[in-house]
Amino acid sequence: MTVRVRFAPSPTGYLHIGAARSALFNWLFARQTGGKFLLRVEDTDAQRSTDESLRSIIAGLEWLGISDYDEEVVFQSANAEKHRAAALRLVEADKAYRDFTPKAERADTNVKQEIADRARKGANEGADHRSNSFRDLSLEESNRRAGAGEPFAVRLKVAREGKSSFEDIVYGPQERDYSEIEDLVLLRSGDVSPLYNLSVVVDDIEMGITHVIRGQDHLTNTHKQILIYDALGAGVPRFAHLPLILAPNKAKLSKRKHGEVVSLTTYRDRGFVPAAFRNYLALLGWAPPDDQEIMSLEEMIRKFSLEGVHRSNAIFNFSELDARQWTDQKALWMNAEYIRTMPLAELLPMVRAELEAEGLWKAEYETDARPWLEKTIDLIRQRFMTLKDFSGQGRAYFSDEFEYDDAAVAKNLKKETRLKELLPGLAASIEAVEPFNAETSEGALRAFSESAGVKAGLLINASRTALTGQAVGPSMFEIFEIIGRERSARRLRAAAQLV
Repeated sequence: MTVRVRFAPSPTGYLHIGAARSALFNWLFARQTGGKFLLRVEDTDAQRSTDESLRSIIAGLEWLGISDYDEEVVFQSANAEKHRAAALRLVEADKAYRDFTPKAERADTNVKQEIADRARKGANEGADHRSNSFRDLSLEESNRRAGAGEPFAVRLKVAREGKSSFEDIVYGPQERDYSEIEDLVLLRSGDVSPLYNLSVVVDDIEMGITHVIRGQDHLTNTHKQILIYDALGAGVPRFAHLPLILAPNKAKLSKRKHGEVVSLTTYRDRGFVPAAFRNYLALLGWAPPDDQEIMSLEEMIRKFSLEGVHRSNAIFNFSELDARQWTDQKALWMNAEYIRTMPLAELLPMVRAELEAEGLWKAEYETDARPWLEKTIDLIRQRFMTLKDFSGQGRAYFSDEFEYDDAAVAKNLKKETRLKELLPGLAASIEAVEPFNAETSEGALRAFSESAGVKAGLLINASRTALTGQAVGPSMFEIFEIIGRERSARRLRAAAQLV
């Protein structure tokens, strides 16, 4: 049997990281088993579905590197007639029935039914709640009333006794009494439009889906959907429900409550490396057997299994009140690890895109200045958390127009008034160095500090802020070499005015 899985987003908003993780787990399982990964767009909510949302979802999957669908994309709205036909076949087979309850009475009936269901659960009586008067209407009468234009919904006939059961790959055996499941609506009254549970099942059957991998919040739907599979005489796929992703307060992570921090495009736009965020997402609710954290895509595929998915919910830690904790610190750490260790050839195109976006890219970086660019990127990436840092903290390497960090100026320039004279003196010393590199600039700085009677650390820290605007960074002497003799001397003299 060839594994066939699908990711089925609804284009009613941006790609939520929970949905992105579901897509990733489906993709990993398909690739690990040599199966097929399919995309189905569940666009039946005409009022809320938008092209913009669809484009955002597609772009998010492309950014994650999991947009290599194995078949044409399916749009659920195109299958509405098939869904309706399936429901009406069930009516003909006496496995579903038309409910002609008038709209005004339906709302009242639903409230009464809900109260009765709650009372029955509390008393554990298992009483019959199949009280709809149209449930046992003859097919002949049902067809006559429908043919006369009387509005109807279609409901599945759920057995009075027995249980729905299935073995979830993650959560194990699942059972639910039929008495706890209403005669679920398959087609709405009025426009006879198909409802979610019917549409999903009919599409999964047609697409030959063998495994349904989705969020744990769908567990209750699964019992209802299995009833529809059985009624349609179709084989039931295997189910694997994924643990929820929760906010720090243990509330479910949601678009409405938590905003952009749960949107995949936020991470793309704020400088995350796609492979790093993909790696982080994989570990939200799953762990490889050897507990390795940093994994290549090939390692991830090889090690992935649904049996390794956790039952406990994953916590996504962030603080809405602290800009430094705007997202999970593990995600930031992992992104920094990728930036620091990934092959330079893979990092450079991403850095170029960031520099171009901020107006910092120069044509010579592709020609004569290419060696300088590669050396610079390799030097400064060691402390950066996101790609944005190359145009932010790293701006001084690519432009003479950069800002000084106030804390760095206060710490490294303003505390020692003698720097007003020392920095121009150091500028003169390094201008005389020949050749100019990290080793000779270090010699010049240490010789100057000794002749001036000050500690070398004072000039090293002051020079770092003078040349880069920052308080921390790579070795100061490597910075001298990268910035160059002329720019270094000019910046030292300019920084003297800040003392």
